Amino acid sequence: MLVPALPTTQSSCFPPIAYAVEGARRLALGRADSTESHAYARVCLDAEIGAAIADAYVAAPLRDRRAYPAYAAFCRETVRQYHFLVGRVEFGGLGVAVRIVDEDPYPDVESMVDDVRRRRLRVWASAASGNQHPYLSDGENDMFRAVHDVFGHAASGRGFDRHGEEAAWLKHSTMYSPLAGRALTTETRGQNCARIFRYAGGRFPEQKAVLLPRRFSDPRRTRVGRTEVVPAPR
Repeated sequence: MLVPALPTTQSSCFPPIAYAVEGARRLALGRADSTESHAYARVCLDAEIGAAIADAYVAAPLRDRRAYPAYAAFCRETVRQYHFLVGRVEFGGLGVAVRIVDEDPYPDVESMVDDVRRRRLRVWASAASGNQHPYLSDGENDMFRAVHDVFGHAASGRGFDRHGEEAAWLKHSTMYSPLAGRALTTETRGQNCARIFRYAGGRFPEQKAVLLPRRFSDPRRTRVGRTEVVPAPR
């Protein structure tokens, strides 16, 4: 298996946003979050595992009907998370104002975190990417991008590099049932590994509605160890 040489840049972290952490706890559907909050700063993705996930994603067909029950559950649970995210605080929601925009709104994770702290978020419209999902509607895809930024990245305190994406997948998986979690793995771990390990971080891979091998959806296999993590600039 070919494992490309990856940049040896440091992986940034920031203090997880408290209301995002609490929101993830309130809507937890999957496994109990056994990872201590501070330990998300040490989550890292082994290059060989990342390359194996990338190869599985690239080799998969565009869609597989056997994946549809997982995607149906994933959609239901994502929509629930989104309504909780944008719901008014006085009615039990988090009160985040989400705006869908036609271009990439954030040059870096710090810009996104600054918005989320103010309970607002801009999401790059799925329709503007020209990369249509074979199962999710554009609206469902936009909802997922919003909740993943908040409950994955903001709640784990990690950015958009390969280790940060691994931590965000691990954190966000606590909010999905085991069935829906397999679709979550395709949408996050699968796509990101394909982009990083097979497209050199360039173009975004073709979106798919498939299930990766079960071992890639198991959060217990995630590595929590030493990685070069530095605080993000304030």
